[in-house]
Amino acid sequence: MPERILVAVAWPYASGPRHLGHVAGFGVPSDVFARYQRLKGNYVLMVSGTDEHGTPITIAADKEGLTPKELTDRYNTIIGDDLYNLGLSYDLFTRTTTRNHYRVTQDLFKTLYDKGYVTRKEMLGAFSAATGRTLPDRYIEGTCPICGYHEARGDQCDNCGNQLDPIDLINPRSKIDGSEPVFKETEHFFLDLPAFAEQLHSWISQQEHWRQNVRTFSLNLLADLKPRAITRDLDWGVPIPLPEYADRDDKKIYVWFDAVIGYLSASVEWAHNNGTPDAWREWWQNPDARHYYFMGKDNIVFHSVIWPSMLLGYGNGGVIGGGGASEALQLPYNVVSSEFLTMEGRKFSSSRGVVIYVNDFLSRYDPDPLRYFLMIAGPENQDTDFTWAEFVRRNNDELVATWGNLVNRTLTNVYRNFGGVPQPGDLHQGDLLLIEDVEHGFATVGELLDVVRFKAALTETMRLAAQVNAYLSEQEPWKVIKNDRERAATIWYVALRCVDNLKTMLTPFLPFTCQRLHSYLGYDGYIAGPLEFREYVEEDGVAHRGLTGDYASWIGRWQPTPLPVGQQLHEPQPLFKKLDERVVAEELARMESNSSAH
Repeated sequence: MPERILVAVAWPYASGPRHLGHVAGFGVPSDVFARYQRLKGNYVLMVSGTDEHGTPITIAADKEGLTPKELTDRYNTIIGDDLYNLGLSYDLFTRTTTRNHYRVTQDLFKTLYDKGYVTRKEMLGAFSAATGRTLPDRYIEGTCPICGYHEARGDQCDNCGNQLDPIDLINPRSKIDGSEPVFKETEHFFLDLPAFAEQLHSWISQQEHWRQNVRTFSLNLLADLKPRAITRDLDWGVPIPLPEYADRDDKKIYVWFDAVIGYLSASVEWAHNNGTPDAWREWWQNPDARHYYFMGKDNIVFHSVIWPSMLLGYGNGGVIGGGGASEALQLPYNVVSSEFLTMEGRKFSSSRGVVIYVNDFLSRYDPDPLRYFLMIAGPENQDTDFTWAEFVRRNNDELVATWGNLVNRTLTNVYRNFGGVPQPGDLHQGDLLLIEDVEHGFATVGELLDVVRFKAALTETMRLAAQVNAYLSEQEPWKVIKNDRERAATIWYVALRCVDNLKTMLTPFLPFTCQRLHSYLGYDGYIAGPLEFREYVEEDGVAHRGLTGDYASWIGRWQPTPLPVGQQLHEPQPLFKKLDERVVAEELARMESNSSAH
């Protein structure tokens, strides 16, 4: 029976282009998982968009001489193009500046407020001494009062994981200009997190399928939960939906409160765009649906504590929820957090020029080798380092020499000697065992993907590819064909069967090259087809672009394929390019040049 799977992908911030560290956390892992679930025949809803509110947007806009709207329009386009070129198969990639998102965010805020989970109180707010504007928590650094870490942020210490307020920091300083923030009393609205502590502890304790680092970290956060401010003193954001704020433009809903609501609002928008306005409920109010959230580890608290608290408080209330007998909104099934990706031993930093932007990378290299590297050598369970030497090695020694070589020599020889899938003779025991081993990969690789162990799944698939390569080297059909054409045809038939099945297993990881291979094998249709941008017009006539695709038309299934004898092949071309070793020196020089310029 098909399941409903929500793939909720962290929202990239629209203050600049995204780099490899970003897509290593939220991007490629979520797409691998979504593509696999679609191949299994499950009903997948993969949603996200650009996160476009908050003071960091106004700061970036000022720096570039733009309005916040002009800035977010620019980066929504750039980021959307990057994700399209990387092959991320969203059902909807939208943005948080839509009327729909405002409506859903305000509904959750008002419902939580009416239920008493959102309260008002005075607090010390941090403001820039130079501009008088609010300083966002993440733009304030100082020494953590708990562990002594010198680069703790105003909302959280990345060293010990504790939630903080900027006023808690020792020697706080603005990351913008290094000045000491000015703290002033200001009224704000607070989410009463302690009210959910007991429910959260019970729920998180039961999530034994979570990655251990996520579960342990989340449970530790519950020891000292405090009410959290969910509004800010600024004029760019979702308006507060209370009568006394109708004519005020000095206080908005906090960007992190509205960003997590985006998973729900994007689902509502997707349903509306498809002419089925209530279809989102089949995922959000269905106790059997499973929700997977993908992000980097610095966002765990928002997805395992804050967003679940909001969902628990909202229940089935408000305008969106429907109330009455309808089911409550569902909690996350899994919070899939990756660790950090560094670059040549250094932390990614756009301001210091230590960065590889996605669009810059894809201007010189194909997307599948990047997807492969991030899945086989990425930060799934521990911080890992992107180095150009390792990227070139993985590309040449694994993609080109193992999988690419298997595909190329199999299809080239079969196409040249037979033109199509040859009629096999009697299969020997070794032939049958190899086919059986590869076909069993659908179970073993699938089990690993189901529990989001991407590196292990890809490693196992590549092991099977190496096994087929070893079979060909042992059988030597290019020699056998000189004396025994039927036996050579049988060997090549076995290899083709294996390549066809490995193509399906690798499609979630390598969609571009697997689609090409699908065509070379003589198939029509898409196993990993094109994505597309569509324009959506809201009721007020304002239009925005969304990334989506017609995934229901994809023909691939997560099961062995009965490759038809006689099916005509198309002339194959190599799937991957071998990279010259000089690439390493060239890219390191480019990186140093960028770093020096900053």
